[in-house]
Amino acid sequence: MRVSSQGVTVVALLADPDAPTEIAQRMARILPARLADKSGQGRRFDVEVVSEPFTSGTEDLPTLMRRIMDRGSAENWDVVVALTDLPLYSHGRKLVVNLSYEHGLALLSLPTLGGLRLQTRARRAVEEAVLGLAGPRATGAEGPPSQPLLGSFGRLTPIHPGPIGEEETADLRYVVSGPRGYLRVLVGMVRANRPWRLVPGLSKALAAALATGVVATVNSTTWSLAEALSAPRLVIAMVGSVVLMIGWLIVDGELWHRSTEGSPEARQRARLYNASTVMTVGIGVLVCYGGLIVINLVWALFILNDRVFASTTQTPLHATEYLTLSWFVASVATVGGALGSGLESDEAIRAAAYSKREQERRHMLQDDHGDQPSK
Repeated sequence: MRVSSQGVTVVALLADPDAPTEIAQRMARILPARLADKSGQGRRFDVEVVSEPFTSGTEDLPTLMRRIMDRGSAENWDVVVALTDLPLYSHGRKLVVNLSYEHGLALLSLPTLGGLRLQTRARRAVEEAVLGLAGPRATGAEGPPSQPLLGSFGRLTPIHPGPIGEEETADLRYVVSGPRGYLRVLVGMVRANRPWRLVPGLSKALAAALATGVVATVNSTTWSLAEALSAPRLVIAMVGSVVLMIGWLIVDGELWHRSTEGSPEARQRARLYNASTVMTVGIGVLVCYGGLIVINLVWALFILNDRVFASTTQTPLHATEYLTLSWFVASVATVGGALGSGLESDEAIRAAAYSKREQERRHMLQDDHGDQPSK
């Protein structure tokens, strides 16, 4: 087992900024006690969290492993586990974790863990990786680790061992593949993007949508249209306004990723990034749309007069009319919000749609900076 001179195994969690760092900091509070309990024999662990963009400028797996190895050799660390929210690839497959028992290194791609119970899944994967890297095999003993890392992912997950090249800095690798693996990574990327951040990031667009809704709610023409439209047409209006808002945000914010490489892996990565962008922005817009319905309903309950409404539409103002009007006005207001989103800065849109690490990557690709950043 790798043990420092003080009899304590020093574990470093090298995390990309933003979501990976937050996950690492949370697990670091309980990781030493859990590792000591699982390892037994009175072993002690010291866990350090280091936040730095170690994936800046590259997604090449051998390059990342060399960076982690160089970073670990410069410090008094026995085991290094690197966490990133970028989807990484190995031989055309999406990487879950890369382990080097010889150097005491592990690289974990968080999106491949999916979008549910991410903190728990990441903690279990890190625990198994640390125990495996610090176990007998890391010190040269024969045989595999006592607890296979695959067990921490569950039996039904589409995760399996992946191929390793002869000159790669890795002894064991797990990857995901197939439609289930693609969906798992996509959901994990959307979870890392945290689409709920889109709402405060679009304050001016929301203000424009609310203003549009307030005016439309007291407009008699809007009353007549809402009463005349059938449910299918209301659904079409809703879908059309949401799609318009999503498309406008992506185009105006220049969020669509165009790969500068012609390799199949680069095209697959571009499709994955664009799909996660559409889903992230779509979830954020739907949250805004639902909020607009609620606000419009409250405003309508406060301001509308049933006699005036009935004299205009020839329909009594009941609960169904309130809901129908609020629904239709939300669609109209969403279109107004799309126009208002043009007032937002590109930084606000990007901050809502991407994690900080993905923002850095996008800027680097757009500026054609392929070199490693200076430290």
